[in-house]
Amino acid sequence: MVATIDDAKRTAIGQKLADMKAVQQQLIANEEKLSSAVTDSDIRQRLQDMIDDDRKNMGVLETVIVEYGIQAEPSDKIQQILKKSQELMQGNEFSLYDKFAEHELLKHSQVMCGLLVHKAGQVVGADIEVAITPLNTVNYENRSHQELLKGILEIIGTRELTGQEPDQGLWGRVQDAVAALSGVVGSAVSRTKDDMNIVELIQTEHRKVDTLFMEIEQAKDPQKIQEFFGQLYKDLSAHAEAEQEVVYPALRNFYPETQELYDEHSEVKQMLEQMKSMNPGTSEFKSQVEQLKKAVQDHVREEENDALPKLRQNMSEQQMEQISSQFKEAKSRFQKSMAS
Repeated sequence: MVATIDDAKRTAIGQKLADMKAVQQQLIANEEKLSSAVTDSDIRQRLQDMIDDDRKNMGVLETVIVEYGIQAEPSDKIQQILKKSQELMQGNEFSLYDKFAEHELLKHSQVMCGLLVHKAGQVVGADIEVAITPLNTVNYENRSHQELLKGILEIIGTRELTGQEPDQGLWGRVQDAVAALSGVVGSAVSRTKDDMNIVELIQTEHRKVDTLFMEIEQAKDPQKIQEFFGQLYKDLSAHAEAEQEVVYPALRNFYPETQELYDEHSEVKQMLEQMKSMNPGTSEFKSQVEQLKKAVQDHVREEENDALPKLRQNMSEQQMEQISSQFKEAKSRFQKSMAS
């Protein structure tokens, strides 16, 4: 029987993503407190820019978690670390330098966790790489924030220790360090807006499904086939539910053939349910995979060639981003219900 259980490695990566989301929330809270405590207008402006970045990165993290497909709670260890960070930020016994130093350490842990997730995803599955690609931007910006925080620590520390100003060439060194990071990471860090609109999001999900089919076809071990099909089952189920709740009702206004998309979803869901009871090591299962793949690809072609362009033609970028947010909320809700 093909189960839809999570592979242990995938579950562990999902846990790390949940930890990153919790840390990101704390980073924003810390920066807001630090900004209100700083009197230097230059540092305050740099902190505000950092807050803006981190709020955008929170949206990216939420997208990555939904696309990854495993909803988890932050670990007990991370919750303990964040509780201590909150207490330090609120306390009066620590200097401003101490608080910035604590924040820089938390930012560093976020960088390392993001890099770890990226590397682990490369090892576990190609479909994971597709889902977590936007994490590259978060990792880069958190790393550049580290360089900025080092500069702030030098300024505040020098003032607290001596009452004098540090070398004024400091910000130039910070900018050089950030520029060097950009040169290493390259185009992976480019982002012109906060997050993906609904068309871009659906297309990304389609590419992940393509990758899962490829992984199933290439796998020889029935246990790996079971793992990949389990992920495919969850991804297609949650994707369909979110589209039917959010996207298709909006699409009806511009695309008269929307009912066909509902009908195709019903066909795919029926095939998925039949495959759950099959042995993944049999030729019968492989034949069913081919039939499912054809049905999904036909559906994807209709969406990408005919339906989704109607959204682009009739909706503004802001409207498409709003639908994207609603889609992610619906999909996240359904993922949690499946897990429970």
